[in-house]
Amino acid sequence: MGYFRDVMEVIGTAVDAVGVFIVVAGALFATGRFLLPRPGDPGAAYRRYRQDLGRAILLGLEFLVAGDIIRTVVVAPTLENVVVLGLIVLIRTFLSMALELELEGHWPWLRAQVCPGPPDAPQPRPADGGEPARPPPPDGPA
Repeated sequence: MGYFRDVMEVIGTAVDAVGVFIVVAGALFATGRFLLPRPGDPGAAYRRYRQDLGRAILLGLEFLVAGDIIRTVVVAPTLENVVVLGLIVLIRTFLSMALELELEGHWPWLRAQVCPGPPDAPQPRPADGGEPARPPPPDGPA
């Protein structure tokens, strides 16, 4: 059983490393994209930078939470570690939801009301790289 725990510790650490890499690489990519000169509204470039950076942080947080879960549940499943894991997941979930609200402009569970159609349908982007135009919400029942 000791070998299995050692392997899971290495896997948990590797998942954490992937999460950190995603955040760092995403920040570098977003910064490089921001610094490249583009014609158009400077405000659109700033919004795009914030969105790219926020998406990298969100994805990195998911990997960091997964690494914490692997290490806590498999490697050291004590009550104290599970409580600490619960607090970490709670804080990271709050951060993820706040970032999602910042990026999308609405809560994730309101996506169907704000963006009708299949959830994976691509939204057309304007030429300036800003947010896609969203139709106004319906006034009432049809």
